[in-house]
Amino acid sequence: MANQEKIIIFDTTLRDGEQSPGASMNIEEKMRIAHQLERLNVDVIEAGFPIASDGDFEAVKKIAQTIKGPQIAGLSRAGELDINRAWEALKYAGERGRIHTFIATSDIHMKYKLKMSEQQVLDTAVKAVELAASYTPNVEFSAEDAVRTSLPFLAQVIEAVIASGATTVNIPDTVGYTIPSEYFDIISYLKQNVSNIDKAIISVHCHNDLGLAVANSLAAVQAGARQVECTVNGIGERAGNCSLEEIVMALRTRHDILHYTTNVTTEQITPSSKLLSTITGIQVQQNKAVVGANAFAHEAGIHQHGMMMDASTYEIMTPESVGLNQSKLVLGKHSGRHAFIDRLKVLGYDLTREENEKAFVRFKSLADSKKEIFDEDLDAIVADEVLRVPETFKLLQMNVSSGSFSAPTATVEMEVAGKVKKTAIIGDGPVDATFKAIKKLTKSQAKLLNFSVGAITGGTDAQGECTVRLADEGREILGAGAHPDIIVASAKAYIHALNKIASKAIINKKSPV
Repeated sequence: MANQEKIIIFDTTLRDGEQSPGASMNIEEKMRIAHQLERLNVDVIEAGFPIASDGDFEAVKKIAQTIKGPQIAGLSRAGELDINRAWEALKYAGERGRIHTFIATSDIHMKYKLKMSEQQVLDTAVKAVELAASYTPNVEFSAEDAVRTSLPFLAQVIEAVIASGATTVNIPDTVGYTIPSEYFDIISYLKQNVSNIDKAIISVHCHNDLGLAVANSLAAVQAGARQVECTVNGIGERAGNCSLEEIVMALRTRHDILHYTTNVTTEQITPSSKLLSTITGIQVQQNKAVVGANAFAHEAGIHQHGMMMDASTYEIMTPESVGLNQSKLVLGKHSGRHAFIDRLKVLGYDLTREENEKAFVRFKSLADSKKEIFDEDLDAIVADEVLRVPETFKLLQMNVSSGSFSAPTATVEMEVAGKVKKTAIIGDGPVDATFKAIKKLTKSQAKLLNFSVGAITGGTDAQGECTVRLADEGREILGAGAHPDIIVASAKAYIHALNKIASKAIINKKSPV
């Protein structure tokens, strides 16, 4: 391989990351993330699982047609229909199109899920890779649940698929089971026992069930892996995936002992994180490494004193290196369009003229009631006014009365499929009454699983941010809303989730790698 010290960053936010409950995205939302990943300069974008649904196929196809920098990968099971469908979507990327095919190799998966013998799995893997290689030389093969696979059989499969045309071989920790020393040994074993391993790039895909996804990925890199599969904010199935921002910044910050580089434009990390949170409604925890709200915050007196003397006393990387702008550009009611639009671009939003105008109107309205507008407020404005699914249900106006001497009552007026409807409902509290009124007007059968509320910024004039998680026909849908009035924010979040359910653009699927 040309540059053994280069680590390929394979981003699977749009495929594995989207499998987080409630994180399904429509095509427009996927395109926004794809454009931001292009700015982030990842090497490979896994755009989806084309055979899973028509919506996912169209998203992969559009990304393959539009994105010009990174390679575009599509996932497929080791079967003819999957592989044909994947290439039908990926062919528009030409040589940058990558077919990523997989089959499970562990005893537990072969026995209980596949009901296949080792020979059958081996033959299926080889046949799948040969078919994929007939379309493109850019073929990746994944041995699902590799870390619980017999090492001799794993080596046999990897050697066979490389001989059949796989140029990348992925050794995933599908269930987040391994630990760094064990994973290092697995990769080392393959390097020593697969005769043609030098003909392919070793890739790793780690889940975070034990909180070790990043540590395991680093151990694999030290053992010889040269591609890491990861997601923005670490989102993904169950406890998520290896976090892109953490693996990239670990390699950059500890270059003294980790002599590897990536092509990632690290200044785009924070905009990528914020955009993903805005679109999915899944916020990162306050103390999340690299992109959490407290990642560069210091409260302890000793720390603050050290920071005033020299920031390197308590910060191992600079906020600017991950795209966090420490200087605060204050936006308020006197700010103009140019300052507003420039700030949105800094935050990673590349909106159309109409979308900018829509967001600006909401900004001006908020600025009339709030002294300062923070970046988090702008994120909320874009999420609330621009990044919306088609509005089958629209909140027109509402009024809630509540107190210790009266029953909480919500009067809600909505537009439902073009018709104006209004009702008043008594509930156990103001939010309960509001949700009951909305449910009555929309005739929704969705079940409320979770409701959370928080302030976007500090101060009593802060916007309230609410998220709701609904269950509908076996899937979980997340809704988010923001407004200075927390009850209105709750209503907007609930209606956002209902619009997602109503929208045919929702992509509902699962894939196991």
